[in-house]
Amino acid sequence: MNERTVITFGTFDVFHVGHVRILERAASLGDRLVVGVSADALNVRKKGRAPVFSQEERIEIVSALRCVDEVFVEESLELKGDYIRKFEADVLTMGDDWKGRFDEFSSLCEVVYFPRTPSVSTTALIEHIASIT
Repeated sequence: MNERTVITFGTFDVFHVGHVRILERAASLGDRLVVGVSADALNVRKKGRAPVFSQEERIEIVSALRCVDEVFVEESLELKGDYIRKFEADVLTMGDDWKGRFDEFSSLCEVVYFPRTPSVSTTALIEHIASIT
């Protein structure tokens, strides 16, 4: 019997319950969960700012979760297909804020979009913390 591998990607900055829930949902779709943590430089390119926690710290946090089997650095959004092939992923999961953006990979694997956890947003958390300091 072949192991079913699930892959997902994210920045995972200012780690919160929404991150835990999406990773647990992703893990529930297979036997092995591989997580690509966005490189600091990628985060600057896609969000226009550096993450609060360094790439190494974010990798350490995500790696510590029992639902996560392997973590790697995601260097580029354009390499998603390469990462799917490299890790032999059967399923790609993403938050539904990316809905439709990765349908092109449905020829490589199943693509699943999960709803975001209501009222939890890393950006909103960062803005809130900045407003009270």
